Amino acid sequence: MSHEPSPWTIVLGELDEKMGVVILEQSVERVVATMPVAGNRQSFGLLHGGASLAVGEAVGSWAAVIHASTLGKTAVGVDVSATHHRGAREGTVTITATPLHLGRTLTTHEVLLTDEAGQRLCTLRITNLLLDRPIPAASVEG
Repeated sequence: MSHEPSPWTIVLGELDEKMGVVILEQSVERVVATMPVAGNRQSFGLLHGGASLAVGEAVGSWAAVIHASTLGKTAVGVDVSATHHRGAREGTVTITATPLHLGRTLTTHEVLLTDEAGQRLCTLRITNLLLDRPIPAASVEG
């Protein structure tokens, strides 16, 4: 009897919690989250580019780990790039990761950040390496 591992369920990290990330959807095909602009702005009142990269990398990596978990593996990011298209001063950003490639060794995801009007704020591409080891348990020393 073959037993396929069940998909990993997203657990927010400390930074994700501080940024106000909320998970709306999670599957191998698509991960969707939201994040408020408030609390994630730079000095000039715009959504911080670093916040866009941090949340985009998180959502893209979660998508990779969900895929990897169905193979009994985990995933680690090896490359991320982003293009900022426009700024946001308020509201909620939606982050959507969809696979471009789901392999047994590498995954590549496109991650889109959009504003409440559906306008593209940022496009990321993230590549993750799949490793033959189980997903580590969440632990915080303190």
